[in-house]
Amino acid sequence: MSIFIIAEIGINHNGDLGIAKELIDVAVDAGSDAVKFQKRTIDLVYTKEFLDSPRESSWGTTQREQKEGLEFSLEEYKEIDRYCKEKSIEWFASAWDLKSQKFLKQFDLNYNKIASAMIVYEDLFREVASEGKHTFISTGMTTEEDITKAVEVFRSANCPFTLMHCQSTYPMKDEDANLNAIKALRDKYNCDIGYSGHEVGLAVSFAAAALGITALERHITLSRAMYGSDQSASVEPGGFRMLVGAVRKIESAMGDGKFGYLEKEIPIAENLRQHLKWKFK
Repeated sequence: MSIFIIAEIGINHNGDLGIAKELIDVAVDAGSDAVKFQKRTIDLVYTKEFLDSPRESSWGTTQREQKEGLEFSLEEYKEIDRYCKEKSIEWFASAWDLKSQKFLKQFDLNYNKIASAMIVYEDLFREVASEGKHTFISTGMTTEEDITKAVEVFRSANCPFTLMHCQSTYPMKDEDANLNAIKALRDKYNCDIGYSGHEVGLAVSFAAAALGITALERHITLSRAMYGSDQSASVEPGGFRMLVGAVRKIESAMGDGKFGYLEKEIPIAENLRQHLKWKFK
């Protein structure tokens, strides 16, 4: 089974539909299987006190203005839906509240996502599990108990899922990746395991691909110098093309693990061993 590659746009579009489309184009050009966004109902996710607090941004002088500036409207999501269909790429989003999850249902998407921050939100992941769509569940900032609870809920609902090993630091240091957790999660939960990376560079993602993950998610950006909290942990267009291409090569190179010679080796072996008068039997 080929690794399902997710280009995480998240909020790197900075509330600009044009940028969102450019990022979708980046994902399509690289050969990604899907793009992912984030959906929040601002007044449910943040407190009034926080939203009223000061924050300078291109949208205004408060946290509310900044957060609302990053959210797409229904009409903008309809255009994203249309554009992704035109480009023949899947899209979905991680909802951060129940209202946002219900909002996303109207698009009849094929996938759901539980963000690391939301894996402790039981009402939300029960709602998501009830939809029965394949769900990617990130495991950053969690305990074993948190993961086990989510797995139990999704299995009880007979909802297919992939656990996405993740460390929620932005950007993540390579030494914090703990890629051995991929095998540990697979052994404990006997399910598909993916990797959601926030590191700078590509090497850790290459290693994850070689460890048998079934899904890989990385944030993408037009430029890491752009405004936004996730930009520094994101991959630029050239790097993302390199990532997808290398992952596909790694998949091809892994093979089936069986011992034996290749048919292509026979004439080479007979030539190099001719002084032994040796022939394959």
